[in-house]
Amino acid sequence: MKPDHLPTFTTEPWVVREPRLDLDAMGQTESVFALSNGHIGLRGNLDEGEPHVLPGTYLNSFYEVRPLPYAEGGYGYPESGQTIVNVTNGKLIRLLVDDEPFDLRYGTLRRHERVLDMQSGTLERDVEWESPAGRAVQVRSTRLVSLTQRAIAAICYEVELVDTGHSDADGALLVLQSELVANEQLPGRDADDPRLDTALDNVLEPEQSRAGEAGATLVHRTRKSGLRCGAAMEHEVSGPEGIQISTDANEDLARTTIIARVRPGETLRVIKYLSYGWSSRRSLPAVYDQVRAALAAARYTGWDGLVREQREYLDDFWATADVEIDGDAELQQAVRLATFHILQAGARAERRCIPAKGLTGDGYDGHTFWDTETFCLQVLSFVAPDAAADALRWRRSILPQAFERAETLGLKGAAFPWRTIRGHECSGYWPAGTAAFHINADIADAVKRHVAATGDTAFELEVGLELLVATARLWRSLGHHDSAGNFRIDGVTGPDEYSSIADNNVYTNLMARQNLRYAAEVAAKHPRSAARLGVDSEEIASWRDAATAMLIPFDERLGVHPQSEGFTDHQLWNFDETPPERYPLLLNYPYFDLYRKQVVKQADLVLAMQIFPDEFTDEQKRRNFAYYEAITVRDSSLSACTQAVLAARTGHLELAHQYLAEAALVDLHDLAGNTDHGMHIASMAGTWSAVVLGFGGMRCEADGLSFAPVLPASLSRVSFGLKWQGRRLRVTITPDEVEYQLLDGAPMRLRHHDEPIALDGEGPVSAATPPTEWVEPVEQPAGRAPRQRS
Repeated sequence: MKPDHLPTFTTEPWVVREPRLDLDAMGQTESVFALSNGHIGLRGNLDEGEPHVLPGTYLNSFYEVRPLPYAEGGYGYPESGQTIVNVTNGKLIRLLVDDEPFDLRYGTLRRHERVLDMQSGTLERDVEWESPAGRAVQVRSTRLVSLTQRAIAAICYEVELVDTGHSDADGALLVLQSELVANEQLPGRDADDPRLDTALDNVLEPEQSRAGEAGATLVHRTRKSGLRCGAAMEHEVSGPEGIQISTDANEDLARTTIIARVRPGETLRVIKYLSYGWSSRRSLPAVYDQVRAALAAARYTGWDGLVREQREYLDDFWATADVEIDGDAELQQAVRLATFHILQAGARAERRCIPAKGLTGDGYDGHTFWDTETFCLQVLSFVAPDAAADALRWRRSILPQAFERAETLGLKGAAFPWRTIRGHECSGYWPAGTAAFHINADIADAVKRHVAATGDTAFELEVGLELLVATARLWRSLGHHDSAGNFRIDGVTGPDEYSSIADNNVYTNLMARQNLRYAAEVAAKHPRSAARLGVDSEEIASWRDAATAMLIPFDERLGVHPQSEGFTDHQLWNFDETPPERYPLLLNYPYFDLYRKQVVKQADLVLAMQIFPDEFTDEQKRRNFAYYEAITVRDSSLSACTQAVLAARTGHLELAHQYLAEAALVDLHDLAGNTDHGMHIASMAGTWSAVVLGFGGMRCEADGLSFAPVLPASLSRVSFGLKWQGRRLRVTITPDEVEYQLLDGAPMRLRHHDEPIALDGEGPVSAATPPTEWVEPVEQPAGRAPRQRS
């Protein structure tokens, strides 16, 4: 928050409102106000396009190839990368009022408000502006990206002439130019920040442009990756008599021009329908027909129908997914925004990846990471399970590339890429890329969790088995039995990217052990299908042997688990002499120094305790949490949410509340300073986990759900919903008791603080919460306590 002006957003339960235009925060608002359905992403740019920080229109998995240069190459280094492309921009609607461009940098801006409505799934804008010549207009627009019609976005744009006593009784001449624009010029980037993207200019090669009376279609193809993209628009216009409409199109620009003379009190209304599609295989006529057909369906539905469908879709979603928080209005808004953006990232991705920024910006080149399985699917499997299943089906679809990568590395099974768009490894820095093999077990963990949450054994067989076998083979190949019989996994990088190429990372080894055991279990359950993958009883036995012998390091002297073997013997980082302006450390210190010191970028051993609570005693959890709090600097937005979960589980309830707020507000408050390049989707997902796994104490196993709810004194009530094996549940936590309610579905049993509870759908069942015990406070590195709110 900047001290010299009002906050960018107001605090309201179901909307994010920008009550006035804040040019200093424009990049942030473009991301926060982004609309997406997982297939199409529109950044929250102004309708007229300028001013802007980053124009952005994205299609999931539509990318261009770029070279990955190395100062000194090596065997197995990826030769090229993939970068998300800013495709044809259909958001643009330019307005001229008596020859004066509607530009907020000129004239007088009387009022400007934008509202992201999370219940209607729309971005609304209300502007009153007076031109330098004294003409005043009110502009109202509503934008949506349809969650029900995957290829469709739409804008309702209205202009009303405001009576200012102007002497001209004939009113004002309004000219609207509604456009499709390809190959927009993009701003430059900070080349020193590896978290940002690589901007590519002029990557779309025109193939076809056609104009009708009130719309047009452009088809382009990427110059190197050969992907074909179609974009189409049509308009419905109403208003005063005498409106003229014409359209022209060339290679990179299509423009529908609407001219009308409007008098005070009259309104010119334009509905703009947009459709997008792309393919790596379909012909030009097929892509053209695809977007025209989608457009026809949208026009048949009509604007009011699209708005109604959007609201009905979201009403159904929120009936399960809503998280209610009493006692912190700012956090309530932030948690709903987080849940909304998670839905937008995955709802209609449909067997394509979920990028780290969703489709809200081009940070990280639009790549997906392990964030998808460990953070995003943690949420989606419980609130939108079809989207989670499709994300895992996408992983299965890129198995051929993962097999090829493993072969290159001299390994068996599948080595999934650390960062990618279409399945090829795009990480040019192998210590934090190739060596982070845990992504393979993260995928297996997501399969296990999804099957437990849904009870979908058909999915386990049809999708899960192949993923589990491929990843189990990788671990059996990557690790080895030492002379003492321990199974070791050496030279890998865990979640903490400040500790690279380490031996026996606890998180990695626990994840690999679960992967091996679950693969053996599922293969034994489906022997014929497993046999078709070449799995026999001997291989299953080898997986079980490796899992049983897996080495999990423990420092007996300190009574804590080292993050990896020998980690607690490293020199401690000198936090007291690290000035605040030198964070994040990766931008200010050499990696070799980070790698040899005890300093943690993000939760690693602490994340292992979240996922595998039964592998640690209560005393070990407390000691481990305290130890790693003192050396974790949270230079990654993935950390605060996990620290919130373990803070809650170890009795540090107010600290958990603070970490939850940091995770939830990372973009509303731009805490990382880079929200302008897209939302932190995994932190958004981790917000849900901090509430449900932390304060709710939820654990998910195939045989049922268990809860151990706790609540900090600063909150008076927390309520959340989830889906479980065809049922819908709601859990409501207050200081003295917890209420469990089966909203629909078959009767079930769950456990509350290890006590069984039966739910039959006849009404809520209450249970008392045990008193909170005092715990010794923990400390963070100097200057790295949870970020405090203004």
